[in-house]
Amino acid sequence: MLTGAALRAFRKNLLAWFRTHRRELPWRVNKDPYRIWVSEIMLQQTRVAAVIPYFERFLARFPTIAALAEAPAEEVLRLWSGLGYYSRARNLQRAAQQIAGKHRGNFPQSQEELLALAGIGEYTSAAILSIAYEQPLAVLDGNVARVLARLFAVRGDLREPANWRRLLDCAGKLLERKSPGDWNQAMMELGATVCTPRAPRCLLCPVAKFCTARKLGLQDKIPEKRRKRATAKVSLAAAVFVDAHGRTLLLPPPTADGEQITAEHVPTLVSRMWHFPTIATAGDPRSELEKHLHLLLAPKKLGTAVLAPLAQVRHTVTYRQISISPFRVDVAKLPALAKAKTVALADAGALAISNLTRKIVQAALDRS
Repeated sequence: MLTGAALRAFRKNLLAWFRTHRRELPWRVNKDPYRIWVSEIMLQQTRVAAVIPYFERFLARFPTIAALAEAPAEEVLRLWSGLGYYSRARNLQRAAQQIAGKHRGNFPQSQEELLALAGIGEYTSAAILSIAYEQPLAVLDGNVARVLARLFAVRGDLREPANWRRLLDCAGKLLERKSPGDWNQAMMELGATVCTPRAPRCLLCPVAKFCTARKLGLQDKIPEKRRKRATAKVSLAAAVFVDAHGRTLLLPPPTADGEQITAEHVPTLVSRMWHFPTIATAGDPRSELEKHLHLLLAPKKLGTAVLAPLAQVRHTVTYRQISISPFRVDVAKLPALAKAKTVALADAGALAISNLTRKIVQAALDRS
């Protein structure tokens, strides 16, 4: 660990660098805990550049905790649509409702109260409280862990519990308690822009002289690459019904009580949002989808409708590589299914749908 004069110099160099080179980001315009919270949730597993436009649209529509708590859930998901990991949006609104109900709309200022909210863990609570309220809590996310691993030449899988505890202890000891908000952002900024996963920009690093990995020539080997989960290949087939007026049919998300309206794991892949009739397939996608549609539409039956193949769609969700065979089904009149939504095919992309479903919409529009 750094101590004494070395620690003081490290803190001084890093904070001076951050205050000069910090990126201008929309959630940094003030210390509103609500804005900081939304940004932290959006930034989970998502790049800053991708988050910015979503953040601005989301805050324009839901400028306060009360606005988010009271909004229709589908509207929240619609504004989130495209960011992925939709449980984040559901938890965000659930937590807003908890704040509105239990805290009278006032953002909690204790870590214990924050940890009791949906979707908020150790990292998120520390980030919010340090940045918004200058509470001396150190953060540890992927970027910070990488910086610390190189700084102290930590070997092995950083997510292994013993290593993670060690890194968390290091983060706490390095923390500049007089400016915890700037300090945590500086550590995250360093990892995001300089101490990057590949080809770290050591010549631009304000604390390079303190880095053990660089002294040992190991900056490109630390942290060690994690073993990736084996890729799972999934095949789906989807039916895009289109009537004479260019309208299509979308099925609703599974209900809260766990009702399944498609094949077992398909709701997860479509993020439990509005979607086309979709099934997992093991053989010929057209014949399996036809059988499914006959069951879905009984006793109305599919009749003589033809399943016309559309361009193959590829999609990736974490470790799953998904191949979707979409089919256009032209009908005089859309089937009458309970709770289904009828919408112009050209407007379907504006609904609360997943990226997978959005790609199917585009494949159908390209064929129109």
